[in-house]
Amino acid sequence: MNRVQNTKLVLWLITGLAAAVALNRFIFGLGATTNLNDATPWGLWIGVDVMGGVALAGGGFVITAIFYIMKRDEFHPLVKPAVLTAFLGYLAVILGLMFDLGLPWNIWHMIVYWNPHSPLFEVGWCVMLYTTVLLLEFSPVPLEKFSRYAKIRNFLMKFRFVFVLLGIMLSTLHQSSLGSLFLIMPFKIYPLWYSSILPIEFFISAVALGLMMVAFESLVSHWLYRRTPEKNLVAKLGKAVSWVLGIYLLVKMVDLGINGKLGLIFSGVWESNLFIIEILISTIVPMIIFAFPRLRDKNGFQWIGSSMVVVGMVLNRIDVGGLTMLGATGDSYFPSWMEITVTLGVISVAALVFLFVIEHFHVWEIQPKDPESLKETPPSFDYASRVWLGNPEAASLTKYSLAFVISFAVGMALMPEQKILGKGINDIKVYRASGKDTLLINGNRDNYFVEFPHKSHIKRIGENNCIKCHHLTLPGYQENSCWECHTSMYKATAFFRHDQHTLNSNANIKCNVCHTPGMNRTAATAKNCVDCHPQYDISKFQSVSNKKYEALSYTDAMHKLCVSCHINKSKELKDKPYLAQCSTCHQTGFTKKLEASIKWEVSSPHFNQVILPDVNSEALKKE
Repeated sequence: MNRVQNTKLVLWLITGLAAAVALNRFIFGLGATTNLNDATPWGLWIGVDVMGGVALAGGGFVITAIFYIMKRDEFHPLVKPAVLTAFLGYLAVILGLMFDLGLPWNIWHMIVYWNPHSPLFEVGWCVMLYTTVLLLEFSPVPLEKFSRYAKIRNFLMKFRFVFVLLGIMLSTLHQSSLGSLFLIMPFKIYPLWYSSILPIEFFISAVALGLMMVAFESLVSHWLYRRTPEKNLVAKLGKAVSWVLGIYLLVKMVDLGINGKLGLIFSGVWESNLFIIEILISTIVPMIIFAFPRLRDKNGFQWIGSSMVVVGMVLNRIDVGGLTMLGATGDSYFPSWMEITVTLGVISVAALVFLFVIEHFHVWEIQPKDPESLKETPPSFDYASRVWLGNPEAASLTKYSLAFVISFAVGMALMPEQKILGKGINDIKVYRASGKDTLLINGNRDNYFVEFPHKSHIKRIGENNCIKCHHLTLPGYQENSCWECHTSMYKATAFFRHDQHTLNSNANIKCNVCHTPGMNRTAATAKNCVDCHPQYDISKFQSVSNKKYEALSYTDAMHKLCVSCHINKSKELKDKPYLAQCSTCHQTGFTKKLEASIKWEVSSPHFNQVILPDVNSEALKKE
């Protein structure tokens, strides 16, 4: 059982590392943990965790359709594992989506605020409903172990066929609807991947991927538990998938031919080379392997063919979901190690749950033995030279928890401080060229700046009204970056720094200056900040609740400060009715080009002065 235990140990190590990244992602935001930006908002998490995850879970509806609708009884051993894999796959999709959403806690809005005109609305509802159906469909398996739930299990068993029909219907709907999402992007997706029949292509490829995911899961799980592989069933799945892949390739090539795109395949650009690699891995090579009985009946070729379809079809989802849009946006994107870690972590959690379920419930005809519950004789070795961690169950708990904790600690240590805390990245930079004085606000810390003309705003609001923006300033400084008080991307945080007032190296203020002598030294008994800082009307910038001085989240602070003023000005200025729209400030094309031509020089701890080429140069005018 060393294979199972070693595999679990590796999965727990990955899970611990991913948990550290996940914690920082939800505290500090997407910009601190990903290489995503305004031009490329969809990356690895959408391509693999969501789009790839939905397709990988397609084996649930395919196998149940084969067994229950087509009456192919020989596939009965694959039904429960396929439904379990599909259920865990959809849970992984939901978890991956929570990471990718900017404000994941608002995901419930889709249930209340309907937008039936959006393909995402249909996809979201289908995912929720199909996940529920899979739960009901699989529930009889764990309930079988508990006699007190026999009535519930019997009730669910009566409607199993209904659940199967609902599952096939819902999965068919949203597998194709994922393709519908991209029909509105004809000028962003490279022509080799864009098609008016993307929903059909997505459905056919999901069927092929579902078949091979079930085959791959069977091969891996039987290898782990040293069981005889189900070569005959995998071979039959391979024969079926060779036909599905042939149909997929035919539909794709005919569509390219009708639309005059076949010549692009050999154009020599990186997109065409990527297309050739994708088609070879996902379709042509595995189709050849499974088309010939001598190849598909061999265990080695079954491993090669199934893994190629899985990798190739997931690559297809990545290509359509964002990678092939880079040519149109002019952007460059490669996932950060933190994005890769989260994706591997989501897969690891699903794999750990899968292994737990097949060890403790009747998923296979013959339930495998749980390696952690095997009885062992007391140790007979020398305690001075070797360590015994107890019985297998206690030993495994010790090893896995230790692996998780160590990996989590390593993950926290590897977090990039400049992204998490803003140190060294400076959320606001200044450039001066052609007599201008302009701020570049790097709010998401992804080097896609918002251009803010400083001098022109001073003229509008008046030189004596700096407090409207610079409402608080740390002692001894004339300028501060916004992140120094607004430390959290999405959460309000306390901005009062006790150590800056009391330490000898800072203000060195004695306790009784702020706190009344003889009373408990709490926020309630302390002076108001405005008593010592009369130049600031702090009541405008805090949550007055038991004197808990709170700074808005970074996102709220920036948007509230800028957007609220723009809304008022858009009503006053007749020639700028759209001043409050996002595109007024977030103009990624100009700032991207600007960043490429900038030569930075450090001028202070909080601001960088920039030497720029003439902003009126022909290169920038073209942008």
